[in-house]
Amino acid sequence: MENREFYIMEDNLRLHAKLEFPEAEKKTYPLGIVIHGFTGNMEEPHIITAAEAMRACGYASLRVEMYGHGGSDGEFRDHTLLRWLTNALTVIRYARGLDFVSGIVLCGHSQGGLLTMLAGAMERDVLKAIIPLSPAWMIPEEARRGNLLGCPFDPDHIPDEVTHPDGYSLSGEYFRAAQFIHPEDSISRFDGPVLLVHGSADETVPVEYSYRAAAMYRRAELVIIPGDTHCYDRHLDLLSQAIRGFLSGPAFSDHS
Repeated sequence: MENREFYIMEDNLRLHAKLEFPEAEKKTYPLGIVIHGFTGNMEEPHIITAAEAMRACGYASLRVEMYGHGGSDGEFRDHTLLRWLTNALTVIRYARGLDFVSGIVLCGHSQGGLLTMLAGAMERDVLKAIIPLSPAWMIPEEARRGNLLGCPFDPDHIPDEVTHPDGYSLSGEYFRAAQFIHPEDSISRFDGPVLLVHGSADETVPVEYSYRAAAMYRRAELVIIPGDTHCYDRHLDLLSQAIRGFLSGPAFSDHS
């Protein structure tokens, strides 16, 4: 099977994707879907590392860029978690229709990690496992408090547009949608294997959120990378090692 770059269609919306296969030729493969985070894209080193780790375990990898990011359609300003969730469900539905796919694992980083937690609950009968990396599940809490991603606002009267100190703007819909999301409900609904990976020196998403999630999931494995950052800038090798160890474990022996 050949690697390819293409678009997954959601009505008239194009989601930019790359499908890549391991070196060993087989008729069927398990598939790992990998999703970036807020302001991210599929070519970031940690996203590539996650996909490569999956292929090292015999998985095909499918990297996809969400609405308003990378090469996908939509404006960054107009993206919301609910729109991303619809994107993720479209990607999972696409993956289920591929005749070579023997099982699906969903992996996402930061906001994509929160997305992975939400989609895991909705597709718990489809996904063999989920891998939230540095999951930003503080986003809904901060939206309800009125200070999210460094943007202060009135949580009871959110304006039509909120401008971040770094200069970019987000629609008020981003913050309104986030307020109605409760990740705890999604955590309680997923009973498959979960791998959480977090750097102990993460200044974007406090590592305590992964500790909390690991305690709440029924079958969670937590890997803390000492001294590492939100995007594992210092130890991409340990990120790869964590994913390979998880996917090569007993819960996945039927994928070999």
